[in-house]
Amino acid sequence: MCHPEKLHIQLAHFKQKYNWDCGVSCVLMVLPKRHRQHLLRHFGKVCKEEGFYGSTWTVDLCYLLKRYDVQHVFCTVTLGVHPGYKGNSFYNHILTKDEARVNRRFEEAQRSGVAIERASVPLQRILDHLVDGPAIVLTNARLLSCDVCKLNKISTELRKCIPWPTPYQGHYVVLCGYELAARKVYYRNPSFADRVCVMSVDALEEARKSYGTDEDVILVYS
Repeated sequence: MCHPEKLHIQLAHFKQKYNWDCGVSCVLMVLPKRHRQHLLRHFGKVCKEEGFYGSTWTVDLCYLLKRYDVQHVFCTVTLGVHPGYKGNSFYNHILTKDEARVNRRFEEAQRSGVAIERASVPLQRILDHLVDGPAIVLTNARLLSCDVCKLNKISTELRKCIPWPTPYQGHYVVLCGYELAARKVYYRNPSFADRVCVMSVDALEEARKSYGTDEDVILVYS
């Protein structure tokens, strides 16, 4: 399959408003305009109807995309809540209220029309997919970098919102392009104002495969 050497998907940028809505902000970036406007107008109502107002998991984002008829595939190495997260400082505070709901959403995914693959997605598959649409990726924010910003500012931004020290900070970004020869990927970070960040594919691999992410990737079809 022959792909362009350089690709940039034009997306509307949305900055998160809270410390929990980075994933929803990523969904806003990939939604068609009319659906985006509906979600913006009814943000609180929709999030509460979906059951995740205050914290989101990747499967929640998939149900939200399904709600707006956006074709996508969710790939993850763990179906449901990873049992090891009960001892993880980042997850421990939210598992009590989220675990049953998240596991139920996984169990109901097939009959709800939400496509989930249990798989570790190779980088090449993600790059190949970007020709067809963006990808929402769960990362460890502490491992994100940007060749344009030069600093890992995201950790500083999120630390203001998270009162406990933790080596893992789950954070969603939208992959929106690449430069194959330079081995770089473009991404939009909802913690920032409108900008396109750039990082190496090696940095992306480390951030998205960090313990805590389950290697969650949503491949969105434009």
